[in-house]
Amino acid sequence: MTAGVGTRRPGADLVRDRTDHLIGGRWVRSTGEPVAVVDPATERVVAHVPAGTAAEATAAVDAAHAAWPAWAATGVAERVGHVRALADALDAAAEEIGGVVATEVGMPWHLAVPAQVRMPAQVLRTTADLAEGYPWREPTSAGEVLRAPAGVVVAITPWNMPLHQIAAKIGPALVAGCTVVLKPSEVAPLCAYALAELVVAAGLPPGVVDVVSGTGPVVGEALVRDPRTAVVSFTGSVGAGARVAELAAPGIKRVCLELGGKSANVLLDDAPLDVAVPSAVQQAFFNSGQACNALTRLLVPAALHDEVCERLVAAVGEIRTGDPFDATSDLGPLVSAAQRDRVRGHVRRACTDGARLLTGGPDAPDGLDVGYYHRPTVFTDVPPDLALAHEEVFGPVLAVQVYDSGDAGAVELANSTDYGLAAGVWSADRDRARAVGARIRAGQVKVNGVRTRDSLDAPFGGYGRSGLGRELGRYGIDEFVEITSLLG
Repeated sequence: MTAGVGTRRPGADLVRDRTDHLIGGRWVRSTGEPVAVVDPATERVVAHVPAGTAAEATAAVDAAHAAWPAWAATGVAERVGHVRALADALDAAAEEIGGVVATEVGMPWHLAVPAQVRMPAQVLRTTADLAEGYPWREPTSAGEVLRAPAGVVVAITPWNMPLHQIAAKIGPALVAGCTVVLKPSEVAPLCAYALAELVVAAGLPPGVVDVVSGTGPVVGEALVRDPRTAVVSFTGSVGAGARVAELAAPGIKRVCLELGGKSANVLLDDAPLDVAVPSAVQQAFFNSGQACNALTRLLVPAALHDEVCERLVAAVGEIRTGDPFDATSDLGPLVSAAQRDRVRGHVRRACTDGARLLTGGPDAPDGLDVGYYHRPTVFTDVPPDLALAHEEVFGPVLAVQVYDSGDAGAVELANSTDYGLAAGVWSADRDRARAVGARIRAGQVKVNGVRTRDSLDAPFGGYGRSGLGRELGRYGIDEFVEITSLLG
């Protein structure tokens, strides 16, 4: 689809000013100042949302806390039914909400529909399926173990995969019997408003899901500090995650943090390059590189370096960057001017530090001077001590790193950062790839290019600076339950 003059873009009716929060099942007018939502492809303000106040955050907790006893007492089958209904509603609105994501995040619409809307719907559905077989009551030799809802959950979500991260939090929280206060990113809040409308339409009881827009220092901190919130599930930067943990500590609250990454994609010496290199490009540049689990370091044996680099340059040369509503676009813009400038700074620093630029660079792609576009960029000659080797860029930048000492050298290099969110391993011998993958300190390791959408029941989360806790699968439900050992 290409949207031209006079063509209605999907989601256009949902891209509008919002003045309210969803609190206690009602739309409540905010007293906060409006915050502009900018289309990163045009640099134009397309909507405003309220910057909520601390008092409005407290009102949302009031509603969630009041709704919690009844929701916790609701049977699992009923809770699961509500989550499935929400998944169905998301699917039915996928093309429209995909248009919202394309407008506020910049991901091409034809990719946003399956990745940013239908996949979150499937996350909800998978969570509902798992809840039906979850061990809510488990016998032991001395009695049984009971798993009970933890209480009111604070869900603070990012702008890059907004609905996916919302689904990964509210789905398991709701099936566990928790109520939720959601604070979406103020950079890309419109799809959260679209979801809030579906929450109301799907008939969830008032107060079970509340949505308050605003900034982290005001709304987010008020929610985390509130003594009635029991679990904080946060996705974002390492610095913001550390702040969340600090604020939650006095209340001894459970904190689930899904933070950054500098993930390695390992090509062993027998890797099938015809499929591994195109996959490496896709894994690095998906959503313009704005993915916490992007595989942004490609680890290559010295003997394959030149061939891999030649293949990378050719593959990147075929990437089409452009209008998110053009069906020929593979990449859209970065989400904001600040993000574009941050990525440009990383690229310029890498050049200054001595990394060798293979393709791309800090300038905008030809013909795309308007919008926050960035060239897909590949560097080589990136030793482990360079900033590019250990700092998260969060943009379309791939670093090629060489290892010499066989599988052990690949593992050592893969583990050479403070992060440990994701990794990939490629080999013609699957067992060999799995053996190497098992030695990488990362929360999720993809062997020979397995796709994320095929593994939504697998846990996701990281080691080290990549965070605490796990999302997805039954492990995601675990984050929102308390355990009682009932003896006798």
